Amino acid sequence: MTDDRTGIDTEKHVISAGTGESLGDRMAAWVERLTWRTPLHDRRLDGQHPAKLVAVPVDPIPGESDLGEAMLEGWMFAGGEHHAIETIDIAAPAAGPAFVDYLHSFAWLRDVAALDDRTRAVPLAEALAGGWLAAHGDRVTDPAWRPATTARRLAMWAFHSPLLLASSDLVFRSRVLNGIARAARHLDRTADKAPPGAERIAAWAGVVIAGLLLPAGETRLAIGEAGLARALGTGLSADGGVVSRSPAALLDVLTTIGLLRAAYEARGLSLPEPVGQALSLATPALLGTTMGDGGLSSWQGGLPVDAEAVNDVLFASGAHGRPLRQSRDWGYQRLANGAAVLIVDAAPPPMARVAEGGCASTLAFEFSDGAERLIVNCGGAGVTGARMSPAMMTGLRSTAAHSTLTIGDTNSTAILPDGTLGKGVREVELTRQESELGSRMEARHDGYVRRHGFHHQRTLLLLSDGRELRGEDALLAAPGARPRRADAMTPFLLRFHLAAGVEAVATADNQAAMLRTAAGNFWHFRSRGERLTIEDSVWVDGWGRLFTTQQIVIHGLAPPTGVSVNWVLKRAR
Repeated sequence: MTDDRTGIDTEKHVISAGTGESLGDRMAAWVERLTWRTPLHDRRLDGQHPAKLVAVPVDPIPGESDLGEAMLEGWMFAGGEHHAIETIDIAAPAAGPAFVDYLHSFAWLRDVAALDDRTRAVPLAEALAGGWLAAHGDRVTDPAWRPATTARRLAMWAFHSPLLLASSDLVFRSRVLNGIARAARHLDRTADKAPPGAERIAAWAGVVIAGLLLPAGETRLAIGEAGLARALGTGLSADGGVVSRSPAALLDVLTTIGLLRAAYEARGLSLPEPVGQALSLATPALLGTTMGDGGLSSWQGGLPVDAEAVNDVLFASGAHGRPLRQSRDWGYQRLANGAAVLIVDAAPPPMARVAEGGCASTLAFEFSDGAERLIVNCGGAGVTGARMSPAMMTGLRSTAAHSTLTIGDTNSTAILPDGTLGKGVREVELTRQESELGSRMEARHDGYVRRHGFHHQRTLLLLSDGRELRGEDALLAAPGARPRRADAMTPFLLRFHLAAGVEAVATADNQAAMLRTAAGNFWHFRSRGERLTIEDSVWVDGWGRLFTTQQIVIHGLAPPTGVSVNWVLKRAR
């Protein structure tokens, strides 16, 4: 698969906000509910005990031994938080969403198993599993029994059953096996209720894994494969991106495929064709959002997952492909010349129903030089810890938390009080061109038209050697917009959030800044005409931790006829 499937050097198209599920999708789900009922009741999870697992796959994703060692020392780390294990209330943990999911999904089993120290790992696994079963094993609770979390827990219990079933306590072993069967029956009933995208794909994958690993699973496997095919069809776009438009969520989809591959291989079977096709599309889309260091860029609330973790998932899933440079539905444009990589969000935000923690990031970009990141987005809105204030979490989703233009204190797409995304960007017009000079793209969105009467247009040119990035940001008067007084001025800000370790010093004329990276490289940033300042910013790293950083801010006023700001980022040496 080539890295540019459009086959042309210059392209112009319009990316519009998506629509809901098709009538066919809803009918298929309705027919399934009529033709296959499960014995699971609303509140109780009673059922027969499985005699054994048909097979025990090997977890293809390596764990983090540092996290496992910390657990054996009594501490659990996840989502930028850490808690003493003895103080965690498993029934109702007082922690952020990422930490709670890590606890309930039993992803920590992978990290404990990475130590290869069964004498210490087995008692810890038994104690935590026993506590979880006592708190949640006999009744449906939220979030412990959310479909995707249940599916991940089922997989971890099955894949790491040697740790959980090493006990000489036959009652405990029976409870664990029964817990796997109960999770399977819960997924039979609820998989299609998970949000479209990574979570619904994970939920149906749990049904498939249960069909492969539990006795008499032929019927469950067939229904699970059909449900998984539907979930992939509605959860991934035609160019391989996930509907939430989060690279971190797409990485989660590939992680799910890696677990599926291991389960099928444990039974001597191959991945179904729909899964293989999804993998062939999703891999280039994911790689298209990686920076020069091989890690993910930060979009739609996701973290900048490091290259090692990305490569582990690619290897586990059997993924092959080259980075996708141009995409429509997925929405990310990749410009790569020399050692430089530029990733631009050139699409409307995801629909509210498929994006928890969606961000108003249209026309923002991230930029790296080799393994060093220079310009980033704050990121992390979807996984920040419980200690983060609601205002801060909303702030991380705002346009101002991304490297792009804002008008006043408004977002290009509204973030409503209930946390969902409201009105704003509906269309993005995009043109790209490759030449001997370099890679050029021009895009504009309509997110500010209704409230302020302007289109935001951004033009970016990455020179062929990758050592210079030229930009122009313009506010263009929208045809038909409400007339304003000729002397009315609209304030706007251009923000360029700097990566951790990048230091900036403004020049005396407030027109430029000198940047120094952690490796000692120097870059020069200059704008024309408007005032430039260096201000504080924040950045969320791949572990969900918040760091204080800097940002370059260009201050300007736009008359009713519009305005443009030219700027350049050039490597000094």
